[in-house]
Amino acid sequence: MSVPAINDLLHPDRIRIGLSTPTKSEAIDAMVDLLDGHPSITTLPDVRDAVFKRESTMSTGVGHGLGLPHAKTSAASDTVAAFATVHPPVDFDAIDSKPVDLLLLLVGPEADASLHIKVLGRISRLVHQRPIRKALSEANDPDTVVRTFQDAEAALHQ
Repeated sequence: MSVPAINDLLHPDRIRIGLSTPTKSEAIDAMVDLLDGHPSITTLPDVRDAVFKRESTMSTGVGHGLGLPHAKTSAASDTVAAFATVHPPVDFDAIDSKPVDLLLLLVGPEADASLHIKVLGRISRLVHQRPIRKALSEANDPDTVVRTFQDAEAALHQ
């Protein structure tokens, strides 16, 4: 099973530039809302419940200003993603105690646990590179976000 490129999981309609929410919970809610209407999502409230349940076990603030909320759920028939730049940054209980200014939500079917872990690993590898984080933080539109991930994926395979 090949791991899809992050840019293939992101559609400009599922990207928000300058998301402004005062709390982690509201930020996660806003991210889940970006999946509304996605053909691979059957029940948005079930996705929301799964993401919050996962978050309650351990924060997905992975450091370097990145929040990576994610869940596996029967309410998703395929792996999907949403992305946002957050301004001002929001406290996300991150492992490095720094606020989050980049959020990437990943939701996939329970049956694809292995793929889910591989995609999370790839996202983490890409976004832990300072130039990529900087480019994502400075993106002015969703197409720039998609291109940034596309370029980063291409560099990963060189």
